[in-house]
Amino acid sequence: MDSDRPTTLYLICGKIAAGKSTLARKLAERPKTLLIALDDWMSVLFPTEKRTIEDFARYTSRMRTAMAPHIVSILRQDVSVVLDFPANTVMWRTWMRSLVTEAHVAHELHVLDFPDEVCKQRLAQRNADASHPYQVDEETYDLFMSYFVLPSPDEGFNIVRHT
Repeated sequence: MDSDRPTTLYLICGKIAAGKSTLARKLAERPKTLLIALDDWMSVLFPTEKRTIEDFARYTSRMRTAMAPHIVSILRQDVSVVLDFPANTVMWRTWMRSLVTEAHVAHELHVLDFPDEVCKQRLAQRNADASHPYQVDEETYDLFMSYFVLPSPDEGFNIVRHT
C-alpha cells in the first residue's frame, strides 16, 4: 500500500525527451509526495539566460545550491519528493546522493533507457506541439547527450530501470 511507503527521494535519469517529466508527474501522484521540476523553476527564473551548455551549468548550479536545503527540509517533514532534475551525470547524482544522505531517507533512481532515435522522435513531436517550456534542436540534443552517463552499480543507487 502506498501509504506504507517510507519517505523517499525519487530521482530520474534519462535522455532529453525520454519521458522524465511524464514519469515524474506519475510518481508524484503517490500520497504525501511533492513534485519539484527544474524546468518549471528555470523557465521562470532564467527565461532568456539559458543559451549555451555553460549557461545551463551556471544556472543549474545556482538552483542546486538554493534548492538543496529546501528539499532536505521537505523530506524531513515526512513528505516524499520527486525531483524532476536530470540525474544524467555523475556530478548531478553525487549532489542528489548528498540530499538522500542529509535527509536520511529512502531513494529510487528511475532510469529511462531509450535509444536516441526514440528520444529524437519524441523531441520533434514535443517541439511541434510546443508542449514544453524549452525548444531543443537536434544539435543541442547531441551536445547535451555527449555528457550523458548512465549510472553504474558502484554509485550505490536503488535503480528502477524503464526500457
